[in-house]
Amino acid sequence: MKKQILLVALFACTFTYAKMMDAIAIIVDGEPITTAEIRAIQTQGHLSRQKAIDLLIQDRLQKAAMKDITIPEEEVDKEVSKIAEMNGITVKKMQQILQKQGTSWSKYRESIRQGLKKRQFFKNKVAATLPTPTDDELKLFYNNHKKMFRIPQTIQVEEYTAASKKALKILVRTGNAKGVHSRTKRLQTKGLNPSLMGMLLQTPNGSFTAPINAGDKYIVYKVLDKSGSRQMPFDAARGAVASQWRHQQQDKAVKDYFQKMKTEANIQYLRK
Repeated sequence: MKKQILLVALFACTFTYAKMMDAIAIIVDGEPITTAEIRAIQTQGHLSRQKAIDLLIQDRLQKAAMKDITIPEEEVDKEVSKIAEMNGITVKKMQQILQKQGTSWSKYRESIRQGLKKRQFFKNKVAATLPTPTDDELKLFYNNHKKMFRIPQTIQVEEYTAASKKALKILVRTGNAKGVHSRTKRLQTKGLNPSLMGMLLQTPNGSFTAPINAGDKYIVYKVLDKSGSRQMPFDAARGAVASQWRHQQQDKAVKDYFQKMKTEANIQYLRK
């Protein structure tokens, strides 16, 4: 679902001019879909015409569902700063990188705004409808999706410690290790702190974790390698099972929501 929504967003800007010049194929509650847009989604996404049409209709329905959601500039600023910090760079550096890639700062901020709108829409319209799973439902999900809960046996990391968070941010951003101590460790996932394990599992090889406040110091891990494989028992995997179960329910809830909107929408097909 997320991949499909992103696909539509990627091509929406590219074909703005084409929308004005090409023929209108469909009108969804007053919002046009052009033949150029349909062809673009078909070509770039390697999709059938009908699948491309379905995605574009959903895009128009989603925009209608989010039309009353307003995201203040301060919220966009906060999200941009958070993304920059996660990548170990400044906002100014992020602007420079995007400029080199040919993406304007205004378009990037607008993409962030749309992402925040979608998050708010989901929270307001969908999340509240999700049920709370029982233990039996979670156990059934776990037994039916055991491959999802296999994890590495060991994770090799470079552990960096410093008295200040700033020193570690400089290390991640520039490689300058002044005031930073390091050592290589091979961690066994069995018995590892669940929060730390979750962070390390989500960090790709060669990448850094966010700084961790350990009380008397700050720690950053660079993940070097993940090896071996083991099945997490249900009790240890309960949090991950519940998270995956919710993702599945969310996808279904979003699909049902837009299907209901589609049946109630005024959709006019002008061209086949």
